[in-house]
Amino acid sequence: MFFEAVASVAVGLHFAFLALGLLGGFAAWRWPWLIWFQVAAAGWLVLVVAANLPCPLTWAEDRARAHAGLPPHVGGFLDNHVAGVFYPHGHERAAQVVAMLLVLSSWAGFVSARRRRRTADSPSQSHRRSPGRAGRR
Repeated sequence: MFFEAVASVAVGLHFAFLALGLLGGFAAWRWPWLIWFQVAAAGWLVLVVAANLPCPLTWAEDRARAHAGLPPHVGGFLDNHVAGVFYPHGHERAAQVVAMLLVLSSWAGFVSARRRRRTADSPSQSHRRSPGRAGRR
């Protein structure tokens, strides 16, 4: 029972990490400090998919399943928990393109939100000089 719980926690952490990597840029519009975690998560996601690297959370899930006496999964987290649920099997490339567009649009919105915030926070020319002093030059 303990190892089944560990496997379930690993899957939950995987989903949380995937959400951070894909959607964290949108949350950073509100909490700008979050962007660095999102960039790191998105970078890791790209690295794992592009280089076909093993993920530590997949490793933890696989070990926990083995200790619990459950049959091993063939493939990784995306193959076993995401494909067929969030996108149809066999459409991985389309899902990757959508994920990339999602991340890039969140980054573009983040940059736009930061610029708007800076513009709103910085005093404009008209606020720096009083109207009476502008005419005296």
